[in-house]
Amino acid sequence: ESSLCPKFEKTMNLLSQRWIGLIIYQLLPGPQRFSTIESSLPISGRLLSERLKDLEQEGIVKREVYSETPVRIEYSLTKKGLAMEPVLREIEKWSQEWV
Repeated sequence: ESSLCPKFEKTMNLLSQRWIGLIIYQLLPGPQRFSTIESSLPISGRLLSERLKDLEQEGIVKREVYSETPVRIEYSLTKKGLAMEPVLREIEKWSQEWV
């Protein structure tokens, strides 16, 4: 049995999934279409779709469908997702100095 805080452990498990942190980081500037996210990361469309669904289930990403022709879908961070910005910026800062 782990001696870590269960919430911390759950968060680390989520963030340690491949591409999750980079997807959240990619969405920090604002809403983006699937194709924009896909072209900015070396990830398959299938896996990106899967990860976005996971993030949506966790309440970190919001998927917005615009009924236009053709249909436009944008992904953005929720308040919960945006609250991760200071953490990701600190990781960015650490990596600039130490990696």
